[in-house]
Amino acid sequence: MSDDAAPLSVDTAVYKTLLESTQAIPWRIDLETMRFSYIGPQVERLLGWSPRSWVSVDDWVERMHPEDRERVVGFCIEQSRNGIDHEADYRALKADGSYVWIRDVVHVVRNGAGEGEALVGFMFDISERKKSEEKLMQLQRELEELSYQDGLTGVANRRLLDSVLESEWASAKRAGQALSFIMLDIDCFKLYNDYYGHLAGDDCLRRVVQIVSTSAARPRDLLARFGGEEFALVLPETDLEAACQVAERCRAALCDAAIPHRASDVSHLVTVSMGVATATPAEGGIPASLIEQADRRLYQAKQSGRDRIAGE
Repeated sequence: MSDDAAPLSVDTAVYKTLLESTQAIPWRIDLETMRFSYIGPQVERLLGWSPRSWVSVDDWVERMHPEDRERVVGFCIEQSRNGIDHEADYRALKADGSYVWIRDVVHVVRNGAGEGEALVGFMFDISERKKSEEKLMQLQRELEELSYQDGLTGVANRRLLDSVLESEWASAKRAGQALSFIMLDIDCFKLYNDYYGHLAGDDCLRRVVQIVSTSAARPRDLLARFGGEEFALVLPETDLEAACQVAERCRAALCDAAIPHRASDVSHLVTVSMGVATATPAEGGIPASLIEQADRRLYQAKQSGRDRIAGE
């Protein structure tokens, strides 16, 4: 290795044996020539490249995944020039063409004048750690998705509804476009639960969600559970007339599905009442006002006999 090892009260051969018995891969690069003066034999066991093939820093660069190269090389050069110890994670190319995740831990060796003369470090195989991190990240993504999902019906929950409505309101305000909101309530749903039981009621909610989702199927439209048997639809870039058409399409599709409801005061089938509201955010107001307006119109639909749409 380097002259820095000389002061240690350990025989050089013993010291070398200790280095080469570890799972980590020791290495040394002379800063003046940017060539490897040493790399441990472990490198061949891990990557398949013989120690003799590691001649200069170019070999290290070329044996790095192209997607990692610019980021890692730029960072390591900057840190090394500034004399700062550092570490970097990247995918290293194996002789068989596959890649393995490596962590390089780098120390700057200085001469008597305090100037950097070499880089020494260790390469660690962190593939298993990366697999664990990826599994954890996937789990976190799944948990985040669940935190925005209604557990019973699978559609968005109130938390996501509020977030999307806020975002679409801002987008409509910038673009000077209309934004519509539909509040939907299943008529006489308490009577449905009392007559058929709560498990059948859960199935009914899921069927209604499936029907409404199919009827309002544009990519940006959002169907969310507002609470209980109430659902909401956020319809970006949609004026009142178009929103009422969406509502009527949902109501008609539910009628065609003919879900029995013998306890209903309205029909022998499951029906819905809907309130439709539209706003142009550029003219002022807040998202909550759109919800309030749709809720008032839903109340009007119920008061007028249910199984209908109130949009004006």
